[in-house]
Amino acid sequence: MSGHSKWATIKRKKAKVDAERGKIFTKLIREIVVAAREGGGDIESNPRLRTAVTAARDANMPAANIDKAVKRGTGELPGVTYDECTFEGYAPGGVAILVESLTDNRNRTTAEVRHLFTRHGGHLGEPGSVAYMFEAKGVIVIDGSQAGEDRVLELALENGAEDVRSEGGQFEVVCQPDAFEGVRGAFSAAGIALQLAEMTKYPTTTVPLERDKAETVLRLVAALEDNDDVQKVNANFDISDDILREIEDSID
Repeated sequence: MSGHSKWATIKRKKAKVDAERGKIFTKLIREIVVAAREGGGDIESNPRLRTAVTAARDANMPAANIDKAVKRGTGELPGVTYDECTFEGYAPGGVAILVESLTDNRNRTTAEVRHLFTRHGGHLGEPGSVAYMFEAKGVIVIDGSQAGEDRVLELALENGAEDVRSEGGQFEVVCQPDAFEGVRGAFSAAGIALQLAEMTKYPTTTVPLERDKAETVLRLVAALEDNDDVQKVNANFDISDDILREIEDSID
């Protein structure tokens, strides 16, 4: 598994705390609004919207909230206009970071993201400085208690996945974006619970980190993820399971 997938799984578990639900819903609503604005309100013909709505349902967002977000995106209800912004930079240890945001004030978000990079020992780069190190992929993580390796491989490869990796009692299934829904649906139909299922920018190369740098990098990633305007943080670090277990509880 990639280090970032491991961290995303940990963050998802932490995000189930009720006190954080409001912030999670805010980010999901923004994605639904923009997806509906860009591709229309029909989830059958709009893959981005379909993925966003599925994520919202997985987070137990009320159907009324989802419906209102779609209508804001299509213009049937008034709402804020969000712009998509991507920021590229480096964390300590040479880790590349790609930050995806939806904002109603580009200048404010740029200043806030720049401040977070600087505060945690990193720096923003020029457009294109790290984006080439990532590619769009669908990523699904399954705990080994849910299914054996043979079953995971069978479902993944029969439904268009391109790779399955096993580490630390978990399976990471990687696929092209157009195969994501089919692969995800196959596991769900088989009754296999998913720890993580998302469209992401997957690193083509990774940077291994020792404990001191790992904690610093994860604090930067966590701070970026906590920003209201940031939708997703992608990074190419690789942190061992042992180090992650040591430091995960110390990272907000």
